[in-house]
Amino acid sequence: MSAVQTVPETASGPSSNEPRKKKRRLDLRQSGLILALIAIIALFQVLTGGRLLVPDNLASLVQQNAYVMILAIGMMLVIIAGHIDLSVGSTVAMVGGVLGIAMASWGLPWPLAIALALLVGLLVGAWQGFWVAYVGIPAFIVTLAGMLIFRGIAQVLVGETISGFAGPFIEIGNGAIPNVLGFTNTPAIGYLDGITLLIAALGAAGLILSGLRRRGEMRKHGLAVEPAKVYWAKAAAGIVVLGFFAYLMAKSTGGFPIVLAIVGVLMLAFTFVLQNTRFGRDIYAIGGNYRAAELSGVNAKGTTFGIFVLAGLLAAVAGIVVTARAGAAVASAGQSYELDAIAACFIGGAAVTGGVGKISGAMIGALIMGVLNIGLSILAVDPSWQMTIKGLVLLAAVAFDLVSKKRGAAAA
Repeated sequence: MSAVQTVPETASGPSSNEPRKKKRRLDLRQSGLILALIAIIALFQVLTGGRLLVPDNLASLVQQNAYVMILAIGMMLVIIAGHIDLSVGSTVAMVGGVLGIAMASWGLPWPLAIALALLVGLLVGAWQGFWVAYVGIPAFIVTLAGMLIFRGIAQVLVGETISGFAGPFIEIGNGAIPNVLGFTNTPAIGYLDGITLLIAALGAAGLILSGLRRRGEMRKHGLAVEPAKVYWAKAAAGIVVLGFFAYLMAKSTGGFPIVLAIVGVLMLAFTFVLQNTRFGRDIYAIGGNYRAAELSGVNAKGTTFGIFVLAGLLAAVAGIVVTARAGAAVASAGQSYELDAIAACFIGGAAVTGGVGKISGAMIGALIMGVLNIGLSILAVDPSWQMTIKGLVLLAAVAFDLVSKKRGAAAA
């Protein structure tokens, strides 16, 4: 059963068809998100005169917006549980300061500095999770305080910009996976990065296998399954889109970005956690109804604490990527990052009331935000108008979600 189904289906009663209706609505929402992303890409491709999908621009899109994708994963966990985290941008800045001092002042090797940064992220998450889960202070207040506290610490740590980091560390945010497979070269296509092609092939195989597995699980639990022709048509369309972007990435100067590999691993890991573990099911349960989850035996406080610990860890990963990308630690780093992550989650289908959301949706939302960022930048749109446009997109996404729910409730 899909992880969004927080309450097991019963075999009796008039509500037995509700899971099928809900699944169809969720599939429609996910398909609509993908179509919206494709439409936005096509629009900016036309408006920019074809510059948006230049291979190097595509690689830059990933590298410049990897922080949104990473933060959106952690934010999605928090939002599904019915909370919010306003501190992630400040955590990114503070982690950058820790990295700068560790490498530039203390002389730590960059792997040890990264380990220290991850530990700081875990401590941040534990600090906030304690106040939310065990003291009972609303997450909005706790993380608002965290936003101020961690930003202040970042400014203390980074009085001046800290630079001069090791080359391998900077490569995390700017480099590509070494192309140990070499290049393919045909007269009609040209040189293509072998690693990118291999990863794309594995991704296509994973897309098919995960889809077949999901269909099998749905049949096992008595849920309606779309016709095989429809499934294979959608899978083929997905593989074509994947292949197209893999082709562009393979033609870029560097090849497959390291940060994209990091995002991919995190996406797969947390998708598995939400869909296949008790911890993931508990997140949906407490987001759907906290008190009911407690009465059904869920360790609601422990789960909430764990969610914030993971969110802190992912904020630290984003801090590492941002610092590596910039090649320096800056006290002003991470400004408004929390808003980008929240927007990506709500655009990606998270419910304002909690209990609903998918990691894949957060990734699509982050890509929509990224395409808006780079597309508007290519068009030289004033930054103030960029913020206005992104705000309107967020408002439209949430409004669409609420209207869809009302229609679904009326139809039920």
